[in-house]
Order: sequence, then C-alpha cells, then structure tokens
Amino acid sequence: MINLLAGVQSTTSALTAERVRIDVASENIANANVGRHLDGKPYQRKVVHFDSVLNAQPGAHPFEPSPQALTVARVDRDLRPPRVVYNPSDPAADAQGWVALPNINIHEEMVDLIAASRAYEANLAVVKLSRHLTQQTLALGRRT
Repeated sequence: MINLLAGVQSTTSALTAERVRIDVASENIANANVGRHLDGKPYQRKVVHFDSVLNAQPGAHPFEPSPQALTVARVDRDLRPPRVVYNPSDPAADAQGWVALPNINIHEEMVDLIAASRAYEANLAVVKLSRHLTQQTLALGRRT
C-alpha cells in the first residue's frame, strides 16, 4: 500500500523543530538587555541543536525512501563570555563600575529568526502541496 502522507510526517516534525528555534530566538531577543538574571549572572544566549532521525520501518521495501524526522536534540546555553560595559551609574555595576550584559548580538538573533521563519514557511508550503496532491490522487481514484 502506498503511504500518501509519508512526506507530511517528516515535514510536521520540521515545523515543530523550527517553531522551537523561533521561540528560542525570540527569548534571546527579549533578554538582550537584562542586566542580571535570578541567579545574579547575566542572561546567557540559548542555542538550538537539531538531530535528524531516519524513520526506517521494519519490513519496508529496501528501495522505498524512508521519511526523516527533524527533532530538537537539545537547547544549550552559549558558552561565550558576557559583554562587559563601563556604566558606574547602573545598580548592577561592580565596585569599579563595570556591568556584565548578556552575550547576545541582536543582528545575529534577527538573522536566525528570519531563517527559522522562512524554513517554517517552506515546510508549511510542502504540507499544503502534499494535501493538494493527495486530494488530486483521490479524485483520480474516484473517476475510475
């Protein structure tokens, strides 16, 4: 039997993974100017790591491609040191007047956010096209 929705399964996992990437980039942007976090340290940028999983089904035809699922392997903290600026009037400043700010580059985060948004849109277009092709295939079956 032909699985008409095999491509949609891998695309759905990619949509979920890209949504996580968008959420993390948004969180990084929102915390770009937070002086100190609850632990007393500046906010650390978060980075999403993806993992591709081959969904090979037992007994599947060896020449039939198996769909791949894109999953979020982990969300880690960026190990880059915080930005340090001189601002003695800031309440978070140390005795010499230096303030540690998050290691977030707004431009880098915006590029990541745009790339994730475009990937999400592309995967959504694949779902729509797959749905259309499935409807056309079923319509052909009804005519015969």
